[in-house]
Amino acid sequence: MKRLFSILVIATIMVFGAVDVNATNNVNALPATMVNFVQDEDQAVAEETEDVGFHQELKRRFIEGGPGFMGIVLLCLILGLAIAIERIIYLNLATTNTKKLAQDVEDALNTGGIEAAKDVCRNTKGPVASIYYQGLDRADEGTEAAEKAVVAYGGVQMGLLEKNVSWVSLFIALAPMLGFMGTVIGMIEAFDRIEAAGDMQPSLVAGGIKIALLTTVFGLIVAIILQIFYNYIIAKIDRIVNDMEDASITLMDILVDYKNKRRV
Repeated sequence: MKRLFSILVIATIMVFGAVDVNATNNVNALPATMVNFVQDEDQAVAEETEDVGFHQELKRRFIEGGPGFMGIVLLCLILGLAIAIERIIYLNLATTNTKKLAQDVEDALNTGGIEAAKDVCRNTKGPVASIYYQGLDRADEGTEAAEKAVVAYGGVQMGLLEKNVSWVSLFIALAPMLGFMGTVIGMIEAFDRIEAAGDMQPSLVAGGIKIALLTTVFGLIVAIILQIFYNYIIAKIDRIVNDMEDASITLMDILVDYKNKRRV
């Protein structure tokens, strides 16, 4: 994530740097009177932007986009972020030090038997500890029964890890679609105004085109934000699942060693 953030910052600096260079070259190519006019306009725009502020500007653009589609896009962002944050908190709580857990279970087995190992799993949070508990609970029935219990309950835990993640992917796809729909409706309204007026005037179509572009921009912004959270969640789930698989193999080895020691 730190590397991705650094790349985005560098790309932003490069883009704005290129824009500033192009703007400077264009201003230098203008006549003196035009240069003064452009400078005055830039100064006025800068003063107005400073007075308005980022939040006020964002609010104004959101209102200009229309309450209908913009409200739905905002709802997608709120619901998607709520689900994503809940999943991130759940996955962080589900993360377990599997090596330490395996060592504690093995030590408990050698000293206190199956029940002591089960107590260690009860006092440990996370899906790996739950899988260990199910395997130990079937250990008296044989290694094969314990392995089947671990595999079956591993699928249950994987489903809990992936719970509601599909909703985030839905909002990622839905937000830009709503933005594009707003674009199409805005263009249709612009052409309706041209048809009603019977004349092609910029003032007739400017409003519709502006709404169309704003809905598209906000839809893409929502999709980008949710996509970052979604990729982080998927990577976190894959890491936990890999730990679960490795821990399951380790548990089977521990149970086999425990059975062999009891026979001796």
